[in-house]
Amino acid sequence: MGTFIHLCLMKDENHLNSKPTSYQEFANDNCHRLTDIQDNFKAIYSIDDYENWYYTQASEILRLYSDDKEIFFKYIPVGTYSKDSNTWLWAWSNKDSVEPRKLKTIKVKELGEQIGYEKLTTNHFEGDEYIGWELTSITFHQLGGIGTYRVVSDHLEKYFILTNEISKTEVEKIESNLIECESHGLMRTAFICQHLNNSNKTGFEEAFESHKGMELEEDVDFQALCDECEVQRPKTDGWNDESMNFAKIKLVCEGCYFVIKEFNVNTIHKA
Repeated sequence: MGTFIHLCLMKDENHLNSKPTSYQEFANDNCHRLTDIQDNFKAIYSIDDYENWYYTQASEILRLYSDDKEIFFKYIPVGTYSKDSNTWLWAWSNKDSVEPRKLKTIKVKELGEQIGYEKLTTNHFEGDEYIGWELTSITFHQLGGIGTYRVVSDHLEKYFILTNEISKTEVEKIESNLIECESHGLMRTAFICQHLNNSNKTGFEEAFESHKGMELEEDVDFQALCDECEVQRPKTDGWNDESMNFAKIKLVCEGCYFVIKEFNVNTIHKA
């Protein structure tokens, strides 16, 4: 079950009217400024009335639901907090995430570089119980949205900025373009030739340079061929029955695509 809290459980409860001179003052100020927005968001959408949550990384959709009702939001991931190690990991640095809009949080990193706050620029670091809400508040004011949310599973907290509500019909349309993978769950689609795998290196020629979780234009998919297919295709002057039969393009999920890419090229783009 998700836990949604009032944001400003801060170390310093005094509202700051002057220009912040330290990270902590800056964080407190951002949290206080978000309080009214958050309270209004909770009132409009009755967030506390929903008992359960579920989110899909590939579509960046958060579903809140109870037995008799549900509501859906698009989200931007901010980061995660491990209660085991007491560490924060920014979404822009999370190589396991396939959320397309995670790189929007780089705007906060750039802000940190300008004003000299290491917690905004360091990808992974130790923090206290307040750090998730502090950084989510700061990110909210940089990116905008209608509210924030936190989900807690086992010993991991994940923080979201909710950008807009969407209907169930819209959710179904978005997720109709995803596939269910036994290894990776619901993911975006990708296409590779029959020769690409993660047991024998055959080269990896992409239609465009890619990285996991990148934003794609509508009707664009991840695509890759092995070296031999890339040699054969020009021989038939492009795609025809002969080249298609040789390649035998197959459908895989985004997760499998990047496992195969990493195996074949021994490098993955790092945000």
